[in-house]
Amino acid sequence: MATQATVNGLIIGLLYLLMAVGFTLVFGVMRMVNFAHGEFYMLGAFGAYFLTSSLELPFAAAVAVTFAGAVAGGALLEWGVLQPFRRDELNGMIATIGLAMILQNVALMFFGPDPLSMPPVAEGVTRFGKVVIPTARLYVVLFACVVLALLYGFLRYSKPGRALRAVVEDSEIASIQGIRSRIYYPLGFGLGVGLAAVAGALMAPLFSVSPFVGAAPLLKAFIVVILGGLGSIPGAAAAGLLLGLVESYASLLLSGSTADMLIFAIVIVMLVARPKGLLGRGEV
Repeated sequence: MATQATVNGLIIGLLYLLMAVGFTLVFGVMRMVNFAHGEFYMLGAFGAYFLTSSLELPFAAAVAVTFAGAVAGGALLEWGVLQPFRRDELNGMIATIGLAMILQNVALMFFGPDPLSMPPVAEGVTRFGKVVIPTARLYVVLFACVVLALLYGFLRYSKPGRALRAVVEDSEIASIQGIRSRIYYPLGFGLGVGLAAVAGALMAPLFSVSPFVGAAPLLKAFIVVILGGLGSIPGAAAAGLLLGLVESYASLLLSGSTADMLIFAIVIVMLVARPKGLLGRGEV
């Protein structure tokens, strides 16, 4: 039972991590809390639904197209709309709240309020000894691992990725070192949007798709980045897996409402004891 709970917790934590890394990347680059992050998750879910159900693309191709479209769209959005709010935390926050409302209402106009079901990626279950995992969820975890590995390789080994990390760490020092920070604002925001959209696309086969699906993932992303430290990608990784494990064990031992209270109690204790989170801000 404990092994099953651990595996379930790691799977959930991995999906939280995918959502939270994009959220904290946007904050690290622009010093802006992106309240539209949940709506980008929702658009990614609708994108995967449309590409697989209407255009009959394979799931992997649908995820790739969704990610590419979201990165390009996010970069254009930052350049065309959010550029005046770079590093303006209050006005940027208000702008993203307005953006979230617009995106949600646009989705309501096009898709309606009723939840839609996407065909499953795979049927049946996979057994690892006594541990049983739905095969569809296993596929989703595999895709999430590939996306995170590609992101890690990009940020660690590519020149644009290293420059983006430098801007996240300290934009002024990065500028002194010859990095043109303004180029990396659209890239950072686009990548954050792309990661949120991929998380939505991966979760779409497991849950229903509707204009309101972004609220819960946004809340989880908030919790993860608060626990891990705003702007810290390693902190988001640690906190995402920790949150998944805590949720899994809590659901095993406690009622649903008690488990939720436990998670928020942990967040409050963290804010009091260590306001900067597990790994602080900007330690990329």
